[in-house]
Amino acid sequence: MTFTNIIVLAVVSLAAGAVPRARRWILCAASLLAVYFLQPALPVRYLDFWLPTASIGIAAAVWALTAAKPDPAGRRFSAEDGKAALLLALVVLAAAATRYLDASFLTPSRPPDIGWAGLGLAVSLGAAFLLRRASPGRRILGAAILVILALLVVLKTDELARTAAALLRRGSGQDPALAAAADIRWLGFSYIAFRLIHALRDRMTGRLPDCTLSEFLTYAVFFPAVTAGPIDRVERFLKDLRSDSVRLSDSFFPGGERVVAGIFKKFVLADGLAIIALNAANAAQATGAAWMWLLLYAYAFRIYFDFSGYTDIALGLGRWAGISLPENFRRPYLQPNLTAFWNSWHITLAQWFRSYFFNPLTRALRSSPRNISMGAIILIGQLATMGLIGLWHGVSWNFLIWGLWHGAGLFIHNRWSEWSRTWMPRLERRPAWKKAYTAASTLATFQFVVLGWVWFALPNVGASAQVFLRLFGIPG
Repeated sequence: MTFTNIIVLAVVSLAAGAVPRARRWILCAASLLAVYFLQPALPVRYLDFWLPTASIGIAAAVWALTAAKPDPAGRRFSAEDGKAALLLALVVLAAAATRYLDASFLTPSRPPDIGWAGLGLAVSLGAAFLLRRASPGRRILGAAILVILALLVVLKTDELARTAAALLRRGSGQDPALAAAADIRWLGFSYIAFRLIHALRDRMTGRLPDCTLSEFLTYAVFFPAVTAGPIDRVERFLKDLRSDSVRLSDSFFPGGERVVAGIFKKFVLADGLAIIALNAANAAQATGAAWMWLLLYAYAFRIYFDFSGYTDIALGLGRWAGISLPENFRRPYLQPNLTAFWNSWHITLAQWFRSYFFNPLTRALRSSPRNISMGAIILIGQLATMGLIGLWHGVSWNFLIWGLWHGAGLFIHNRWSEWSRTWMPRLERRPAWKKAYTAASTLATFQFVVLGWVWFALPNVGASAQVFLRLFGIPG
């Protein structure tokens, strides 16, 4: 998201907040348009049009799968759903129609012929219509989850993404030998996918609230949060979206403070630190342990300011539009233990994995006839969950090791908490000792997290191992 993007989206958010009666439709239209507006340009012909269109189409299909049962009159589509489908069609066709302008202001490159866009639109809406009429059961909902997960795996695995890019290049008449994983940079799909899986899973368990097509599309591709989160829940989002008490005068200054803070974090602090932050090139040039530590600390703060800056901008824009998105960061580097860190860092992602993976996995292990010990259950659960969180960032050994690093750390903290339970009350009665203990544990937690960034920042295990050796003055 560039500074220009932020200005445009800020104007839209303020407009939505200033017109409460039309707010829901303004947010729906703006969110649909934003997936084209924010999508980066791609070298594969027309792909930067088709990927945003696919985001909208998949979201519509998931709504059709998860929508409520027919009303007493047997109607599966309300008048509002019809209006939303018409709006969706108009947005897609309008994006395609910019092909005939001298300069496209909505899509990053020239869209395909409007006839092809119309055909793709007809297929998407037709599929959604059929899915809505089919009243799918748990197996179909589970299959939809697997399809979304398969797309994520392809996008997150360099070799698979490169193969897919080669196929797309060949289909568009381009040289497949030039294919690269970066050819398929699908705006926000990691976050869109988790929102859609949440909806599918909650429909399977009967917890998903009923919502219209316009409400679901707005939730799935909400423009402040589509690029970098946070990952909201449908029921919480709908509560704000349906509220009639939204007043821009109440949210103008609080929202503005978050936007300004986010811009400062991202474009001043994070971008400034990026010059000296750890990466493969900087690591190769570091001449000693002190310089390597400087690069590593710069990276730790750069990634925090970058990510939390984007989150502040999203929360501020959402606040202006009457949507109070969930917090994603709460002073993570000042937490006294690793569990508290993960309750303060990328909070919505951690909560998503806790709800949809860790808790079901540990429940299944506890009910296993093999009588698995509680320590083993916690170890398996932490390693598996954090390993998946690592792979969510990218399917590579380094991301996996980063996840396992944190999984092992969380397990060690859990065991330490159990062991220290007997003497911790005595420490509570000694304020000075408690303060020293908290300071030491906070410093140790921060250092553990910082060292873990070595795996996250570098491209392969060999480069990371070299950096670890040089951090401690060992020649590699």
